[in-house]
Amino acid sequence: MEISSIHPQKFLDLLNEQALKDSVIIDVRELHEWEYYHLDEAKLIPMQQIPPRIGELPEDQDIYLVCAHGVRSYRVAEYLQENGIERVINVDGGMAAIAMLRGFQYD
Repeated sequence: MEISSIHPQKFLDLLNEQALKDSVIIDVRELHEWEYYHLDEAKLIPMQQIPPRIGELPEDQDIYLVCAHGVRSYRVAEYLQENGIERVINVDGGMAAIAMLRGFQYD
């Protein structure tokens, strides 16, 4: 199964154009990472909480996944696809790439 991904600039462009209103953005980082820097449009569900909270995720909307650098979100995308949620898109480079594009020093 192939995991869909999106370049962070393309993701930000869609966000800025309000083109993701019918999508869900899930941040799979830990709370302390979220508190440091996050997207207002995102919902925090740390990676370890995904399995017990999978029922909160829609099957009829695109789900964009972000983490710090794109590794954990990729693993979550794999997990979700294996469990029947197919409309998942990993944001390449994660919040570090998004922050850099927005001029914020993430790490």
